[in-house]
Amino acid sequence: MLKIADLADPAFRSDVLAGLAEPTPAIPARWLYDLRGSELFDDITRLPSYYPTRVETALLTARMAEIAPLACHDCAIVEFGSGSSTKTPLLLDAMHPKAYVPIDISGEYLRDSAARVDAQFPRLPVHPVEADFTKQVELPSAIDGLPRLGFFPGSTIGNFVPRSATDLLRHFRDILGTGSKLLIGMDRVKPVERLIAAYDDPEGVTAEFNLNLLHRINRELAADIPIDAFRHAARWHDMNGRVEMHLVAQRDVAFTIDGQRFAFAKGSSIHTENSHKYGPRGARLLLLAGGWTPLAEWTDPEQDFALILAEAQRNRFAP
Repeated sequence: MLKIADLADPAFRSDVLAGLAEPTPAIPARWLYDLRGSELFDDITRLPSYYPTRVETALLTARMAEIAPLACHDCAIVEFGSGSSTKTPLLLDAMHPKAYVPIDISGEYLRDSAARVDAQFPRLPVHPVEADFTKQVELPSAIDGLPRLGFFPGSTIGNFVPRSATDLLRHFRDILGTGSKLLIGMDRVKPVERLIAAYDDPEGVTAEFNLNLLHRINRELAADIPIDAFRHAARWHDMNGRVEMHLVAQRDVAFTIDGQRFAFAKGSSIHTENSHKYGPRGARLLLLAGGWTPLAEWTDPEQDFALILAEAQRNRFAP
């Protein structure tokens, strides 16, 4: 007879078991986004203290007339980690693409958001792809031959350490191809108090989002983690230029996951997410290292957030 854990995503099981066995326990942030996690993150984006979504949306609205002609002409828009696709209609309205390809790891959430886009733009072909965009992704054959614009908003690139972020940008280049373009959002460095408030809101939604990962492990991996033994914490790591999210043990605690035993001492933690912040030069250098040549950049009046348009140009042999 199949056990519950036998039905789980094998990559999820592998990442959880391997990550918790590390000297510094950590679980990749992508596993925060099951259906409930995606819903909670959507709630986070509407909180007063969570500025990135609000600022980026306002920036897209204000500058779209400049962005659209530079970014897309009869293209297919491929959105990596589409989530609820709340910003996507701004692009679709202005750019009139030939197709829209949302890619997301949460299949149920992806189908719901793709259906909303399809209803709002009935003449636009929508081709949802359920996939982990950090892995191999097969784009639908329906967009073969079309120019491609990758869309990677929300400063999601900040969830990856610079080495992995560089690899991811190269991966996007491989998926989209030479000559394609990428419109990417990147959060800027700002006062620590404001950063922490965005990732540890007084309403407790981010805490619920983080703790939902433990609920998911219990549900999908036959685990018995006592949720009340952990609390959410957000920390600024200045040397690495990032906000970190952790689940911190409030007492000595032991539990099993898929038959394997783990123990955490009071005060130890599970590292669940990073959010790196980039200055203007650092952002451009990251794109160049990933194989993308910056073409244009837009930011809000307070310099809180940046949108950068880059192109996957042919490799050059000259220095």
